[in-house]
Amino acid sequence: MKKVVALIQARMGSSRLPNKMMLSLHGKPILHWVLQRVSKSKNIDEVVLATSVNRENDILENYTKHNFKNVKVFRGSEDDVLNRFYKAGKNAQASHIVRVCADNPLIDGVEIDRLVDFYFQNSFDYAYNHIPKNNTYPDGLGAEILSFQILEEMEKKVKSENLREHSFSYVWENMENFQIGTFNPPKEIAFPNLRFDIDTFDDYYYLSSLNFDIDIDSADLVKLFSEKK
Repeated sequence: MKKVVALIQARMGSSRLPNKMMLSLHGKPILHWVLQRVSKSKNIDEVVLATSVNRENDILENYTKHNFKNVKVFRGSEDDVLNRFYKAGKNAQASHIVRVCADNPLIDGVEIDRLVDFYFQNSFDYAYNHIPKNNTYPDGLGAEILSFQILEEMEKKVKSENLREHSFSYVWENMENFQIGTFNPPKEIAFPNLRFDIDTFDDYYYLSSLNFDIDIDSADLVKLFSEKK
């Protein structure tokens, strides 16, 4: 039975921007933005916060359980993210995994739905629209998807600590073994020069300086960023 599960990769221990997930963006923690915006996807059957067992991440689990009753929490290895994802997917009985990076507070449920539709309408092993690679998407609006079967194969095959830490990067390192697909967004958001990630304090400061609310759609967001640039 098909069950599409969004796994949100989040932790407090960012080296470039510590405690990033709980920094306030227009009145709500960054984590809140990600959870709320992902939860609007119609093609996601279950949303899971996949964080680590480190005690510093207790706050992420507690915040999620208190504010998002429909979001599950799974905790696993801090550094072996591939294993964390595998166990989280297995626990959720997922047939397919949508990976969401929690440093994308402006991820769009509509673009997740577009990705899931594209994936199931074609015969790809892996599809993505989270980065402007062979497409015209801005950076940070979309996600990645593959089957749990492939995730399970990766869990068994991948030995490199670096590849295990960066979960789906094994697909990119072995492109000849996978059918990889992507596509272009609607023209009103086709601005591959824009990025909506929060990786550094400068990114955070810039997003905080712009006036928008948590329900802003991608077209208005792109327009706002383009005008600001």
